[in-house]
Amino acid sequence: MKQALGKVGNTNVLINLVSRRVRQLTSAAGASSRPLIEVPPGTGAADTALMEIIDGKMDWVADPQAEEEIAPTPKKRGKK
Repeated sequence: MKQALGKVGNTNVLINLVSRRVRQLTSAAGASSRPLIEVPPGTGAADTALMEIIDGKMDWVADPQAEEEIAPTPKKRGKK
């Protein structure tokens, strides 16, 4: 949690990012429902979301003018 907070910088933003990513991971809607990292079997969606943030696998946009200010976006997968 501390590592993810270090990446995001704001507790409220981190909570919103994790919450929205958990909804994406638990939905059956396409590619956004697959983890962007290798996760051990039995890993929960919230832990997966936190690990994705720590690994830099998600981008987000914060717009101070918008009511709906956080939109997590999985980064495109590339070859390592």
